[in-house]
Amino acid sequence: MILAHDDDVARAVAELAKLCPHMAMIAATCGPPPLRWREPGFGGLVSTITGQQLSTSSANAIRTKLRAKVDPITPEGLMALSDEDLRGCGYSSPKIRTLRAIAEAIISGALPFDQLAEMPPEAAHAALVKIHGIGPWTAEVWMMFCLGVADIFAPGDLALQEGARLAMALETRPTTKEMAKIAERWAPHRATAARLLWAYYGHLKKRQGVVAG
Repeated sequence: MILAHDDDVARAVAELAKLCPHMAMIAATCGPPPLRWREPGFGGLVSTITGQQLSTSSANAIRTKLRAKVDPITPEGLMALSDEDLRGCGYSSPKIRTLRAIAEAIISGALPFDQLAEMPPEAAHAALVKIHGIGPWTAEVWMMFCLGVADIFAPGDLALQEGARLAMALETRPTTKEMAKIAERWAPHRATAARLLWAYYGHLKKRQGVVAG
């Protein structure tokens, strides 16, 4: 199932509110979260990796420089750039290695990139994390916001863990394993549950200044 429109998210929120009192509370507090659809395809994956561990403004500046060199961003176009070109855009050596590994895997067919949207989420996730530099979080966020996968979650995301702790009045922040187990109750709408938790975390952080860990 794919989330393609804000109406899809709103319907999933209504279902989650029936399933879970915590989701109902968040929905009543924050309302339906936005879809936040991002650029699909290889460009979206490059963008997701670009933004890791960077501020939004820094990531956007790097993306702008990259697009000045290659637009649209394709595996072949990226491979045609030198490491010096990519460093000039602002990419670190580890990210350059990751981007090249992904591009090479797509070109060689080792990563069936064009088929990921049709694959079961678990299979698509497994195919992505086989590639050097793509961790679970990167795969999950790309599938959520660039493919629109409806039933995927990012249990290792600290904001989701903290949002769950606050919403569920837990004594400690859930571990990645614990968060994945908690999220099972929100299937088949786990991507919408993640959006709600992010929205709730952001709501409290804005209201309180800083959310205590």
